[in-house]
Amino acid sequence: MIDMENVLDRFLRYARIYTTSDPESETFPSTNRQLAFADSLANELLTIGLKDVVHDQFGYVTATLPSNLDHQVPTIGFISHMDTSPDYSGENVEPQLVMNYQGQELVLDAESNIILGPADFPDLLKYIGQDIITTNGKTLLGADDKAGIAEIITAMDYLIRHPEVKHGKIRICFTPDEEVGRGTKHFDVDKFGADFAYTLDGSEIGELEYENFNAASAKISVKGRSVHPGSAKNMMINSILVATQIIQSLPPDQRPEHTEGYEGFFHLTSFEGDISLTKLEYIIRDHDLVKFEAKKNLLKEICVLVNLKYGQGTVSLEMKDQYYNMKQKVEPVKYIVDLAEKAMLDVDVVPKIRAIRGGTDGAQLSWKGLPCPNIFAGGHNFHGPYEFVPVNSLQKAVEVIVRIAELAGKL
Repeated sequence: MIDMENVLDRFLRYARIYTTSDPESETFPSTNRQLAFADSLANELLTIGLKDVVHDQFGYVTATLPSNLDHQVPTIGFISHMDTSPDYSGENVEPQLVMNYQGQELVLDAESNIILGPADFPDLLKYIGQDIITTNGKTLLGADDKAGIAEIITAMDYLIRHPEVKHGKIRICFTPDEEVGRGTKHFDVDKFGADFAYTLDGSEIGELEYENFNAASAKISVKGRSVHPGSAKNMMINSILVATQIIQSLPPDQRPEHTEGYEGFFHLTSFEGDISLTKLEYIIRDHDLVKFEAKKNLLKEICVLVNLKYGQGTVSLEMKDQYYNMKQKVEPVKYIVDLAEKAMLDVDVVPKIRAIRGGTDGAQLSWKGLPCPNIFAGGHNFHGPYEFVPVNSLQKAVEVIVRIAELAGKL
């Protein structure tokens, strides 16, 4: 049996370390605090006995667990990210351990009335009788993705201390800046040297994902014409009102709050302006590539029509693709998904194979030539003060990693 205390202690230690990334930074990684965490992880990997430990100039931490087989099998990889989301404070994180949870409301921060309870978060009821880790209501927790890091290192530590468990060569990597979409910018797939890999970056226990959104970002600038309102007739163009026309021209049922499953969306993430200039920022998401392109084309057409109405140059649109659905790259090697599914079943975890309503480093790595499905790290309610992770889910993720290593050693 894998010692639960090892993974728990690691996670609690990592969660307290401030590693938030910064979307406004032009450096890579975006924050020096990630480099400090990377240094400590590299030292820990050396201490437990991993080989080829490297912390490179970009902040990536890589290491090798050599094969203990007498024949050649595929090299597998396990990957997690070091940064936490800038959506909510990740500084001064103080994890709270709730023993033997019984379905009650948990007052995380009485002053701010931050309450974690099953009325708003019914997934809690899945963990009756288990120990869970929560925030103190003032920060996020960081299970996304420090749970994944703790699970990978604990699994490697276990395999080193139990050479009777046979496995091939294993490569691990911890990446910076995943939360700001740059996690694989300097990832060298050839140098990493794995035949396939798994990110430990999913949510609840059992999640196994090899489909994700196609993703694009859009920045829209609307130029107005400001004149005195007392003499504005037929002359003023209020950029705020023009911008709202663009918003209202997009299908209201294709907003995140009205979509689920395989339904894509337009998500307005920023609105800033005055009469003279208004700026909008959108993210566009869809699992289906044809529908994804149609969404982008619709936004382009709306901007063209607004320019025809108010004059060329009124609206400018800057749109770029961010990542693509990994399904196209993973399906030809679907046995790697089947391998993870069997590993879960072997350690009494019920697989939940579903499409990610988001993206992971694995999506971009799959398109770079490293097929990389995503496995649960165990947390819930990421990127905010209601985040929690059951301790049993941490342990089960470790068991899944170990079992994948065993099964891959028989390929």
